[in-house]
Amino acid sequence: MSLVADLKLRRGPPVIKSENSRPNAWIYVDIRTSDIGGFVAKAKKVLEDTVDIPPGYTIIWSGQFEYMERAAERLRIVIPLTLILIFLLLFFNFKNIAAPLVVMLSIPFSLIGGIWLVYWYGFNLSVAVAVGFIALAGVASEIGVLVLTFINQEVDRQRQAKALEFAKQKEAKGTTDLQTVPLDSEHLTADEVMSAVFTGTAERVRPIIMTAVAVIAGLLPIMLGGGTGSSVMQRIAAPMVGGMLTTTVLCLLVLPVIYGLVLQVQERFRA
Repeated sequence: MSLVADLKLRRGPPVIKSENSRPNAWIYVDIRTSDIGGFVAKAKKVLEDTVDIPPGYTIIWSGQFEYMERAAERLRIVIPLTLILIFLLLFFNFKNIAAPLVVMLSIPFSLIGGIWLVYWYGFNLSVAVAVGFIALAGVASEIGVLVLTFINQEVDRQRQAKALEFAKQKEAKGTTDLQTVPLDSEHLTADEVMSAVFTGTAERVRPIIMTAVAVIAGLLPIMLGGGTGSSVMQRIAAPMVGGMLTTTVLCLLVLPVIYGLVLQVQERFRA
């Protein structure tokens, strides 16, 4: 051996590995205090500032970070597509733009509770957390649709009642043809609109509370449990549990008021 090589003892990798016909070495990192994406971003910055990589050498970040990058690319497509589909379904249901926009406003409000609970548990943003927020957006929009549907029904009922009362007044004055009732007779005042909004919302208090309690009660065992897979399931359940609390408050207090203001503007144009 001494005739063909110089033998020296140096510290190095215990095993020589190769991939794509190039020798490589693996460094395993176990992260406990940071999310994977944040750690890799900081590590890349440190390497750029302190390590001079010779020509011919490359550094590749693999493992869970690579899987997270692939999932993030899919989520960049899935999340906007999900929101677009929700909006289209709302548009086909209400046949106008105002109501779907009001329901879509409920999604950011509903996410507040999920964000706070994820922060309180110390969970980092991951694919599981993103899945939980997507599910929460669907439930929040569904509850918003129910509230707005009952409000519309109450508004239509009050409009018909007002038109009928106006027709009776015309008939009492000698007008027997009910077809001569003008469209202005169906115009609702701001107070009448808000009254219809409060009445329609009151009819959905119990179903909304029951829905929220059922979802939270079903997910609490996952949040408080342990064992295999609990770390992933807790990250999916946390946005749902926290979000249902804010969604309940939103759909019973905030959303009806916003939709009532929208209906008042529509009634002015209707007049």
